[in-house]
Amino acid sequence: MYERESEQVTRRVSRHDHDVPESVVERVDRATLATDTVSDRHHAAVLVNRAVYLVFGVITGLLLIRFVLKALGASENAAFTSFIYGLTEPLLAPFAGMFGTPATEQGSVLELHTLVAIIVYALLAWVISAALNLLLSPRRTVA
Repeated sequence: MYERESEQVTRRVSRHDHDVPESVVERVDRATLATDTVSDRHHAAVLVNRAVYLVFGVITGLLLIRFVLKALGASENAAFTSFIYGLTEPLLAPFAGMFGTPATEQGSVLELHTLVAIIVYALLAWVISAALNLLLSPRRTVA
């Protein structure tokens, strides 16, 4: 069924063709309009999903960098380290105090709540994306 509809849409019929009945021209025009609307809606859904995954990808990436820096005992006096810690502190606030933070004498810290935050933010991105897909994806009816 979809192949026949797409064939009708791809065959552009001009009103200037005198051999084509007017009813065929109207049917093709309507099919083109309906396809364009579905295509536009699908394109919007894809863009919104990409934006959601971009934002949450940056968040989880920053948290992963923080986890590695803490585990390796990076100096908080370094500009990059303090920058990452400053950015990620508000993101970790809901998870702070969830677990103890075992540390070594060399300064390495195992922040388990950071790992939990990474998992939670990844799941949140997936849930938001799935919800947006339900709301924005084009509806198709099967005849």
